Amino acid sequence: MKRLLLLTAFLFAINSFAQGQYTVDGQTYTLKLETEGELTLLWNIIDGEYRYFTKKGDKIVELKNSQLNGKYQEEYKDVLRLLTADNPVPVEKVKLTKVSLRKFHETYNLQVDPNYAGTAEVVKLKTRLGVFAGMTNYVYFVNPQNTLLPQAGVDFELIDDVKLKRHSVVFQFRQIFSSTDHDISSSQLSVNYRFKFVKSDAVDIFVNTKISDYAYLKSNIPDPDNDGNTDDSFSGSGGEFQAPFAFGIGADIAMKNGYITLGLYDILALNLEDNGDFSTDFVIGYKFNL
Repeated sequence: MKRLLLLTAFLFAINSFAQGQYTVDGQTYTLKLETEGELTLLWNIIDGEYRYFTKKGDKIVELKNSQLNGKYQEEYKDVLRLLTADNPVPVEKVKLTKVSLRKFHETYNLQVDPNYAGTAEVVKLKTRLGVFAGMTNYVYFVNPQNTLLPQAGVDFELIDDVKLKRHSVVFQFRQIFSSTDHDISSSQLSVNYRFKFVKSDAVDIFVNTKISDYAYLKSNIPDPDNDGNTDDSFSGSGGEFQAPFAFGIGADIAMKNGYITLGLYDILALNLEDNGDFSTDFVIGYKFNL
């Protein structure tokens, strides 16, 4: 317990150093520092929305992109054009995203200061921690009544937010619990790859591929064939390493400082034989940035 408290305090301290209080138009915000120089980029998720601010000298301005009659006004481009008038940087292709804005700020900073080192990284790893719960009929083992079993687990996700922002690796632990109708339980530790074919500030939609896992299973199945004959009943426990290459789909929806996560997993496994039923393996959970 003491180690957990120390780890929590350490992570909180790291996060605190990376952000500060700023006052913009009389309103105080807690903002994260993305890149610092003559032109500084600040940001945070406020009320479930990504908000970006630029700072030059003592002046801080919010970068906005409002809509009028269904058309984006792109006010942020006018702000950037005005603040960089002394050493103009093209704004036409700048998007209101963290990566695009960081590139613009660093381009300007390098123009006004040849010694500017920048903060861009070849790899910028970010981590997310999530918990989830759901139900599964676990079709890759005997399930005579196609019973749904409760499950819960933890995700630890690694993301490169610069070069490979559509890709991530997820280490997952999940526990499947037995029920009165189906006495089987399983503890599973897996490595997963996710490709985010839809990626935006509001939502990521991804394909999940379970590359490898270790599954430990305990079961007591009195009638595996569901034919009324219990002569073929079996019970036991054991574990094995697998390379299932099981595919699923999921979504992360931005909410406050984290994400509501939805998943429909193990729909199809190339290296596992199912029991003939269609896989129903769904979860809902919450994850946050570390």
